[in-house]
Amino acid sequence: MELLTDSPHVRSDSTSSSASQGSKSKTVLRQRLSQLLTCIEDMSSDDEASEEVSRTLEEAFQLCGRFIPTDAFRIHIVTWNVATAEPSEDATSLLQLDAQLPPDLYVIGLQEVNATPVRFITDLISEDSWSHVFTNSLAPRGFVKVTSVRMQGLLLLLFAKQIHLPYIRNIQTTYTRTGVFGYWGNKGGVSVRFSFYGHMICFLNCHLAAHMNNALQRVDEFEYILETQDFDIYDTPQIRDHKVVFWFGDLNFRIADHGLHFLRSSINSGRLNLLWGKDQLIMMKKKEAFLQEFEEGPLNFKPTYKFDRNSDTYDTSGKKRKPAWTDRILWRIKPKPLPSEEDDEKASTSTDEEQDEYPVLVTQDKYTSDMSYGVSDHKPVIATFSLELRKVFDTPLVRVSPVGIWSAGQDALLTYSVLEDFMSSTWDWIGLYKVGFKTASDYETFVWVRENELPEINEVIQISVDKGQIPLLGGQYVLGYYSTNMQSITGLSDSFQILESKRAVMEGLVPEDINGVNK
Repeated sequence: MELLTDSPHVRSDSTSSSASQGSKSKTVLRQRLSQLLTCIEDMSSDDEASEEVSRTLEEAFQLCGRFIPTDAFRIHIVTWNVATAEPSEDATSLLQLDAQLPPDLYVIGLQEVNATPVRFITDLISEDSWSHVFTNSLAPRGFVKVTSVRMQGLLLLLFAKQIHLPYIRNIQTTYTRTGVFGYWGNKGGVSVRFSFYGHMICFLNCHLAAHMNNALQRVDEFEYILETQDFDIYDTPQIRDHKVVFWFGDLNFRIADHGLHFLRSSINSGRLNLLWGKDQLIMMKKKEAFLQEFEEGPLNFKPTYKFDRNSDTYDTSGKKRKPAWTDRILWRIKPKPLPSEEDDEKASTSTDEEQDEYPVLVTQDKYTSDMSYGVSDHKPVIATFSLELRKVFDTPLVRVSPVGIWSAGQDALLTYSVLEDFMSSTWDWIGLYKVGFKTASDYETFVWVRENELPEINEVIQISVDKGQIPLLGGQYVLGYYSTNMQSITGLSDSFQILESKRAVMEGLVPEDINGVNK
């Protein structure tokens, strides 16, 4: 399987509006240290010098600490126009499942998933084939499907490591149609937003207008999506209000002016840089201020459209479409607000310090395509990122634990405690999940939380589980507290063993492999 050359690392941070701010911060730091040396030389009084040195040092150290987040997470993003094709069962290369350091989040955006009326209705009843393949590939490795959103052929999937589930909150999805004057969903955008350890993140999967001459229409459609998608969250009602936004999809931007022969010659000789200047998205970014807020790594992989299916050969049909980088992945760090003229210096400094208290750094580690997949006339594009941040919180909303040893055929006990006030409900429930579970609804059994009244903070509540609900085959399990209002798991226990029933062992009912996890 051929993976084309990775791009160099590209970094941006939340304390600035562009990646260049990292070097700017170093420049400011040098200025502060230079001022420190000047203070030492110029002050006539030891007391005055000591006070000025102390103040300048404190400011310098604050500046240093501001750019050092404490935790790093890996994000793996895939965008692929699948051209109504059915998936291959092997997603190993696409998801890079053999990587030494697995991601923390998988985000997969597909376009042109088969959406004929009969097929679309079938997919509403049961999981679509693409989601099925990705879910079955990731669940045995400890990833849970957090949410998904679909608009006709547009599909967006979010998977997270099991350990992160209690810290993914305020999950919302939405979509915007831009096809046929905004009435048809063959084009447009689908998005998912959530709080990740307290940081607001949004992922937007788009399929924009096709054809060479529609570059301006593509820009207008994207701006329309940004302006019209709304979320029911007071501090992040729109996409650009989020601290980090990832924008990807079949954006359909083409390579202008160059003829077919020059395009193919440049691609075959590896001189991709000769084509960058005529890439419509790169050109549009120079003209549109809102596009300049989005960053993209260098296009060091071959254009991903248009190929003959099941081959690495560009279009040989009668149309002979020109190759293009239609499939892209970009990101945006929310710019710092510009201080108004009325703000005095003290107020501006206070605002800056508050904004920088929980900084975010985004580094693109890989930006490439995977030429090994041929079911579509597009090749999938993959980007991996390092998301460095300081956690706003690191405790779950609910603590849930099994009590004692659980055995099949015997009643069991569990306890839970609400650690922080949230929108809990008597409709919340606690699920028993086999290790390797796929979604929040993939439980073996569940029990309702206390029905008569909501718990006090830190109150320990005990609930019994009837022996008839305990799985006979036993194995490794976790308990998860599901919040109906938040529509997410807000607390997970450590994994624990349920002992098999003696009858199941005697009758040989214990399989060697359950739910993809070896016993």
